[in-house]
Amino acid sequence: MELTGKDRRALRALGHHRKPVVFVGKDGVTDAVVTAVAEAHAGDELIKVRVLDTCEDDRNEVAAALAERTGSALVQVLGRTLLLYRPDPESPEIHLPSTGS
Repeated sequence: MELTGKDRRALRALGHHRKPVVFVGKDGVTDAVVTAVAEAHAGDELIKVRVLDTCEDDRNEVAAALAERTGSALVQVLGRTLLLYRPDPESPEIHLPSTGS
């Protein structure tokens, strides 16, 4: 999924006050982390993920791997916090500016 600049800006505004719901630890992107992100997306289209200091992997590589393995769009990497977006295929709650709705 490709996001426009306006889409990213709108999603960053929506995600600003959210708390991280998934944490990536020393083992990096494991199957358990991917499952946790997928489950979090089942309840919410926009989630924050925190890469802990104990994670030895590069945060940008972690972000790209999580986005790819979960079918999410990477909205932002800010420090050690990632913002991921995956729309609900049946009834999306977040309407992006590029969709016109």
